[in-house]
Amino acid sequence: MRTTSNPVFRNLPKQEGGGYATFGSATAGAAQATQQFGQPQVDPWARPTDQRTMTIDDVVTKTGITLGVLAVSALISYVLVNSNVGLAAPFVIGGGLIGLVLVLVATFGRKMDNPAIVLAYAVAEGVFLGALSFMFTDITFGGAGGATLIAQAILGTFGVFFGMLVVYRTGAIRVTPRLTRMIVGALVGVLILALGNIIASFFIDGGLGLRDGGPLAIIFSLVCIGIAAFSFLLDFDSADQLIRAQAPEKAAWGVALGLTVTLVWLYVEILRLLSYFQND
Repeated sequence: MRTTSNPVFRNLPKQEGGGYATFGSATAGAAQATQQFGQPQVDPWARPTDQRTMTIDDVVTKTGITLGVLAVSALISYVLVNSNVGLAAPFVIGGGLIGLVLVLVATFGRKMDNPAIVLAYAVAEGVFLGALSFMFTDITFGGAGGATLIAQAILGTFGVFFGMLVVYRTGAIRVTPRLTRMIVGALVGVLILALGNIIASFFIDGGLGLRDGGPLAIIFSLVCIGIAAFSFLLDFDSADQLIRAQAPEKAAWGVALGLTVTLVWLYVEILRLLSYFQND
C-alpha cells in the first residue's frame, strides 16, 4: 500500500502476504507454526472466516454517518454561540483540542476502526467548526458574510471532494510513489510554515503574514487547499487498497475518520480564504 499524507490512513493495518495485516489467513499462520513448533498455533487477531469484508458501500455509509454527526454537532454549536458569543472561544479551543487528542489516540493507539472514537471525534470537530464558522463570519469578531459565506465554503469543500473523486476514478491523475512523496513533502512544508507563523506571531504583529488576509496569506491558503485536494487522491487510493486486501468491515470506520480529517482541514482553509475577500 502506498504511503498517504493522512496520518490516520498511514497507520491503518497494511497488507501482508495476500492477507490484511493481522487479519490475514489464520490457516497459513497455523501451518507455519506447526512446522516450527510441532503444534498448531491460532492467531488471536486473525479475521474470522464468517466476518464480512469491507466494501465501497461500507465506506460510503460510515463516512456519511460520521459527516452527519459532525454536521448536527456543528449546527448546534453555531446556534449556541450565536445566542452567547462568550462560548465561541471555549468551543473552538475545547473542540479542537479534544478532536486532536481523539485523532492521536485513534492513530497511535491503532483504534481507527473504533466507531465510538470516530463518532466522538465527529462531535468534537462539529463543536469546533460551528464556533469557528461563527467567528469567521460574524461582525462581532470582525468577520463578515454570515451564513452565506458558510454555505459557499461547504459547497466549495464538497465540490473539491467530488472533483478529486472523479479525477481519481477516471485515472486522470495516477497515484504513484513519486506523487505520494511530493504531496507528503508539501504537507510537511506547510505544517512547518504554519508553526513558524504561530511562533513568529508572539514576537511580530501578524507573524510571517501567512494568516493576516494579505496577498501572501491568500497564496498560502490556496496552496493549503491544493495540498488538501491532492491528499484526497492518496486517501482514495488507500481505501481502494484496503478493499482489495479484503479488510474487515469495521475498517471502514478508519477510512471514514481519515476522509473526515481531510474534509475538515479543507473546509477551514476554504472558509478562511473566502473570509479574506469579505474583509477587503
